[in-house]
Amino acid sequence: MISADFVVIGAGIIGLTIAREIKLTWPDASVLIVEKEANAGLHASGRNSGVLHAGFYYTPDSLKAQLTRDGNRKMKEFCHLYDLPVLNCGKVVVTSDETQLESLKLLYQRGVANQVELHWISADELRDIEPMAKTTEFAIYSPNTASIDPVLVTDAMVRECNRLGVKLNFNEIVLGATKTSKGVRVTSNKHIISTSMLVNAAGLYADKIAHSLGVGMQYQMQPFIGLYLKSTHNPPKLSTHVYPVPDLRNPFLGVHLTKMVDGSVKIGPTATPALWREQYSFTHLFSLQESIESLAGLCKLLIQPKSALRGSVIPELAKYSKALLVLKAKKLVPEVSRSEFDHWSRPGIRAQLVNTDSWTLVSDFLIETAPNSIHILNAVSPAFTSSIPFAQKVVERLKTEMQGQGNFS
Repeated sequence: MISADFVVIGAGIIGLTIAREIKLTWPDASVLIVEKEANAGLHASGRNSGVLHAGFYYTPDSLKAQLTRDGNRKMKEFCHLYDLPVLNCGKVVVTSDETQLESLKLLYQRGVANQVELHWISADELRDIEPMAKTTEFAIYSPNTASIDPVLVTDAMVRECNRLGVKLNFNEIVLGATKTSKGVRVTSNKHIISTSMLVNAAGLYADKIAHSLGVGMQYQMQPFIGLYLKSTHNPPKLSTHVYPVPDLRNPFLGVHLTKMVDGSVKIGPTATPALWREQYSFTHLFSLQESIESLAGLCKLLIQPKSALRGSVIPELAKYSKALLVLKAKKLVPEVSRSEFDHWSRPGIRAQLVNTDSWTLVSDFLIETAPNSIHILNAVSPAFTSSIPFAQKVVERLKTEMQGQGNFS
């Protein structure tokens, strides 16, 4: 039996930044992070694109809109503090034909409403900013979009947590949690842990932890695999990231070209439904139960009358063809060639939450609170960009939940 004032499940970027913010707010409180892997950030945090988003994709009333713009600035400040590389390359969003101009205008209007620096540019102006990209009539230019190395950032956040006195227990698998009269009891493969406040930042398994405490019962995780095709030896000489106009009905941004801090360029990602939660390969940690749950959930998503996924599943599977993925990229940057892109990057899995009352994808961040616990149920992209103000938002909610307990002031 061990105890801590705060227990955080998950050492991804969200769990780490929340633990850091708790320590900054309550320096004398004991904070323990429990992580099932041997190191931090081995799932989505260490496998994402590395793009620092600017915050113009999201509706103004969303948490994503509130947190991404400030997260972009604060993550850059954190990188400068730890002398980590930041590539301030900007991003252009281009159209493939006239039918996408209305959606492009909507993106621009969202950016203006979210107070994000954004420029509406002509095709001629695009050539000055990104000569390799092609658009129909107009494009959007986002000068504050950037790239970082997510592995280096996660490692630096671990060092920051260590400096502040956060304890990290690796190789410790949480088996469940139960409410007690004084807080929450967490059972792992190594300990029984008592805590006054549990923070569930378990990523792909956040719904399972929440359900063990009777929280978020109307939500279920539906994993999606993301793959990028990478060019390292002879990457195209892009000046910026180049993105298409996305289908705004889905929380995916479509196939795009991303400049990385190491000089490489990536095409992708795919957004293919995963059969189980950690399906990094066709055999890795196979789970029959999770496969049944995922297939059943996918079928229910697809049969919804207004499902935007229905027409995308087969095309997403086709993206496993390198030639097809490059062909999609050529619509944005005609000069890219198949010979420039030589291998797949490590797959990442998006912990996408589904509302099982309506069988729709949850597009915004979702934080659920309960007595003595708070649950980060949907922290998909741009969660890495938003992680520092996201943690501040969580601590604000912790303060509200803890009013009257008298444990911390």
